[in-house]
Amino acid sequence: MPALYETDLFIPRYRPVVRGDWDLRVVPLNVAPGYWSGSVLVQDMAVLLRNRQSWMSTTPMEIESQEIGVRLARGHVLIYGLGMGWSAVASALVDAVTAVTVVERDPDVRALHEDLDIVAQLPAAARAKIRIVEGDAYCYVPDRPVDLLMPDIWLPLMNDGRVDEVRRMQANVGATAIYFWGQELEIARHAVAAGRALDDDGIARTIAAFDLPLIGPELPGYTVKLVAATRRWMRDRWLPGTTAPW
Repeated sequence: MPALYETDLFIPRYRPVVRGDWDLRVVPLNVAPGYWSGSVLVQDMAVLLRNRQSWMSTTPMEIESQEIGVRLARGHVLIYGLGMGWSAVASALVDAVTAVTVVERDPDVRALHEDLDIVAQLPAAARAKIRIVEGDAYCYVPDRPVDLLMPDIWLPLMNDGRVDEVRRMQANVGATAIYFWGQELEIARHAVAAGRALDDDGIARTIAAFDLPLIGPELPGYTVKLVAATRRWMRDRWLPGTTAPW
């Protein structure tokens, strides 16, 4: 029997809500894999679907694939994509964070959160940090300096143009630091395509080539987690012309 999933990070209580094409459901008990960890039992697993296709959930995979950004968050955090709102509320609880701006273009997602109101589960000081605004991730220009940009607007875990898309966002934002969803797999894909090893040096050189202020490698064990996530989730989605390293 798998162990029960536990994390020290805040996960809101969710309830079923439907708005437009979006359907938030709660599964009482499910077995789910992590991003870099093994499969565990998840209680009251929330899943956000669009036209019956899963877009986000409170599985260990989803939490682990965003938690590095949350753990390193500070100052003004700009999040692209509201989704289930987990990274926004978790970031607001970080003492070093002073403000959280979430940019969401879909009115049905914003309406779903108005009904759900997970922000109300936070202490008053954390609630006051959060604002949700309408906007497009590729066009939005912030009205104040951004200390951390966290884009999470994609349905697939990776796509061939993601690094360029993040560069396009950063051109409008000028964030001091960036953590984007799926960045470990993108680092791995580009490192291997460039003939670099998936070690500390290969990861550092690949990030330097991205010319983006990515965070994550400063955390202990980052390389181990990157390799574990790559082994679990890359499958056959290496960049064209690449020979898989295993």
